[in-house]
Amino acid sequence: MTHLKWFNTLLGSCANKMVRSPMSTWHHNISLKPPKPNESLRKHLECNRHTKVLLLFRSFLRKRPTFNSIDSFSLLYALKASPTQGKQLHTLIIKLGYQATLQLQTSLLKGYAECGNLLDARQVFDEIPSKNVICWTTLISAYVGNHKPGKALQLFRLMQMSNVEPDQVTVTVALSACAETGALEIGERIHAFVRSKQEMDKDLCLENALINMYAKCGDVVTARKVFDGMRNKDVTTWTSMIVGHAVHGQAREALRLFSGMSTRMEGDDWNSRSCVMKPNDVTFVGVLMACSHAGLVEEGKWHFRSMSEVYGIEPREAHFGCMVDLLCRGGHLREAYDFIMEMPVPPNAVLWRTLLGACSVHGELELAAEVRLKLLKLDPGYVGDSVSMSNIYANKGMWNKKIGVRNQIKQSRAPGCSSIEVGSGVSEFVTSDDDHLLVTDKRCS
Repeated sequence: MTHLKWFNTLLGSCANKMVRSPMSTWHHNISLKPPKPNESLRKHLECNRHTKVLLLFRSFLRKRPTFNSIDSFSLLYALKASPTQGKQLHTLIIKLGYQATLQLQTSLLKGYAECGNLLDARQVFDEIPSKNVICWTTLISAYVGNHKPGKALQLFRLMQMSNVEPDQVTVTVALSACAETGALEIGERIHAFVRSKQEMDKDLCLENALINMYAKCGDVVTARKVFDGMRNKDVTTWTSMIVGHAVHGQAREALRLFSGMSTRMEGDDWNSRSCVMKPNDVTFVGVLMACSHAGLVEEGKWHFRSMSEVYGIEPREAHFGCMVDLLCRGGHLREAYDFIMEMPVPPNAVLWRTLLGACSVHGELELAAEVRLKLLKLDPGYVGDSVSMSNIYANKGMWNKKIGVRNQIKQSRAPGCSSIEVGSGVSEFVTSDDDHLLVTDKRCS
């Protein structure tokens, strides 16, 4: 039995046998200096010796599972050492009567959020009587981190309505939610709030979040104004702006910005030269996207080679994908096929699918058939590949082949959706969707 399993078994046993102390309700309202037995827990935690924290905490439970041996500090250290064991520790916290201790509630909230357990995280949050900005920010971050930006923005609005003023961390997280949902109007209101708070610490993360929000929401002009007005910039700042220009078709501007970022001053290798900022792998995603959108095939190839040869950055899937897209947009389909076959890592279905789409555009039937065979091995159930292949046959007038491929389709594709920003929220719709609350209300009125 591993230490962690042993700890869980013992924790469950002690939690079931524990009886709440009559003094526990009084105890959690008093802030005391951590007792000396907890100093070891704290030191192990500070040194990231999480297993030792749990073993020592377990020894407390085994020797004297009483009010005197386990207090709120012990529980807090155990939670921080193993946030994934939140449910077991949560039970023990309730048994000992510490459920109203704000620090423990916040740690439980973080633990559930890290595990993606948003249901329990929200329940803990709702049970906190006096929620401070840390509690609100923790849950908002949990929604953003678990790909629920719409929920995060709803909670951010509720926070404001509850007269809890957000700090720079809260607004940074809220801006990232706006970027994910395309909620430009909400992002602009957050920006106006930031400008109105002179006392707010407008750190680099906040300014980077503003650039990212404006760029992803399509307002590249304002994103560039924020960028140009920043005194201090890091690689994230430069990269966000480069990617912003590239995504919105401003390829030349993106490449000019990259040139200004990585201007070589002296020498040929990185260690013997000076420049504004060393790019990272995400920067090159933006650069290659810009080359792809502008049809700059040779320049894109040069930047791809320079990643490893000049900057020592090994390409990953995103960079290979950009190169395949670059070659396909330029009409170099056979070269794209050879590039995929020579990749040092196994190609995924997305790369082959990019090439199949290009074959459909350029009418390359023979190559499309080869690519389709690759896709049948990687992802045989994907409907879009069959649709693309049937369209190629149709364009060539090969109707029997088209019908044959169409008859092989066993399921329909999931419909795409559109989002619209209304007031302080973002709603999603699909074609002929009449089940949305706003549509239903209008129909019934």
